[in-house]
Amino acid sequence: MIRSELVQQISSQHPALSAREVESIVSTFFDEIVERLAKGGRVEIRGFGAFSTRSRDARTGRNPRTGQAVDVDAKRVPYFKPGKEMRARLNV
Repeated sequence: MIRSELVQQISSQHPALSAREVESIVSTFFDEIVERLAKGGRVEIRGFGAFSTRSRDARTGRNPRTGQAVDVDAKRVPYFKPGKEMRARLNV
């Protein structure tokens, strides 16, 4: 499912809300998650899962085309851990 499909699905389930209002809600939801993660925080949605970040150390990688060594800087990457209820529903 892509973002526009999510907006359409929510709009169809809640006809009192306009598509523009639903788009604003969805955008705010995702923006808040990203902002919290950027500050080094964690976002937990009960029954769904938890978003956090993990640190990756600097390393030496390889350019796949030339095989030349390339320095890759340290960085933080997003991480998602599914909740217990989600795992149970997926493995029914």
